[in-house]
Amino acid sequence: MNKRPNIYLKLFLSTLQLSAFTFGGGYVIVSLLQKKFVEKFKWISEKEMLDIVAISQSSPGAIAVNSSILIGYRMAGFWGALSTLLGTILPPLLIITGISFFYEAFRDNQIVSAVFKGMQAGIAAVIVDVVYRMGKRYFVDKDYLSIAIIICAFSLSFFLEINVIFIILGGIALGVIIYLINRKKQKTSNSNGYGHIEKAVEQPNKENPDKDQTSQDIGSTTQISKDSENSKEGEDDLC
Repeated sequence: MNKRPNIYLKLFLSTLQLSAFTFGGGYVIVSLLQKKFVEKFKWISEKEMLDIVAISQSSPGAIAVNSSILIGYRMAGFWGALSTLLGTILPPLLIITGISFFYEAFRDNQIVSAVFKGMQAGIAAVIVDVVYRMGKRYFVDKDYLSIAIIICAFSLSFFLEINVIFIILGGIALGVIIYLINRKKQKTSNSNGYGHIEKAVEQPNKENPDKDQTSQDIGSTTQISKDSENSKEGEDDLC
């Protein structure tokens, strides 16, 4: 019973810390969520994290908030999701509210502009790190289909400048088609397996019919030997 409040507090403080000290948008905090919950706490696997990112990207709203909600729900249900939601949105809400009062001063300040310019380079490096970490497992596992989808999606977005929404919808449709094909293959293989078992039960020793006759002969011989022994024992008792 005492473990549930602890996990709610841990989820809240973890997302609060990440959200308060992370600059650069959703993809940056996604990499930090992975390091925190996958590598450090080991609460979820890399595959689950990839699924969470895919769902978060496909859903309306900020990817950082969506990812935090899904992680919280995965770990502790509704209250876990609420804990991570509050931890994620409170820091930017308070910081942006404070900055809004001094927006004019921040906008024209050269020092602040230089800080933001330096941060952009660091953010780009972090995003590259996220792409590398998430895409590496597909090359390690030699998942050529997923690699082909990644290359196609990147080419459509970068070279042809197709809207990301259409690429995501296309990926969802392709995933459903692949799932249905694999499911059909699995059903076919299972039905074939059951058919072979039934044939083996219905037609035993069809390839070697003499084997059944030999077993019957051995059984008859054994029975005759037992009867002989019993008769001898009876004669001895009479004597």
